[in-house]
Amino acid sequence: MHQQLDLLDRIPLRVAREQGEEAGAACLEKAERTASFDSQGAGRFIVGWLVRFGPTSGESLVKAACEHGYRPHDMRAFGPVFKRLANGNQIRALRSDLARERGNGTSGGRLWGLAR
Repeated sequence: MHQQLDLLDRIPLRVAREQGEEAGAACLEKAERTASFDSQGAGRFIVGWLVRFGPTSGESLVKAACEHGYRPHDMRAFGPVFKRLANGNQIRALRSDLARERGNGTSGGRLWGLAR
């Protein structure tokens, strides 16, 4: 069976994804433990925002959530929130080529919308 490898480090991409998911889960757990981050509430806020305002960039959704009290110790704690909502078919990425405000050296930002 052929395995797809990352071109830079020759690490299997599956392993890299698993490491990213583990890091995200650890970040979220710390945010909930040390910053009283309400990830379920943040998810409801994101869906509610999309209902009211329509498609919105991920960075704008995170900024709005923080302004409304959903502030983790590290903004990367929102990654698992978006993943849970997307896997639960509540939201979906409409585009992934938006200009970034943050995240130097990362791929384009996502435009999120309701999945329904």
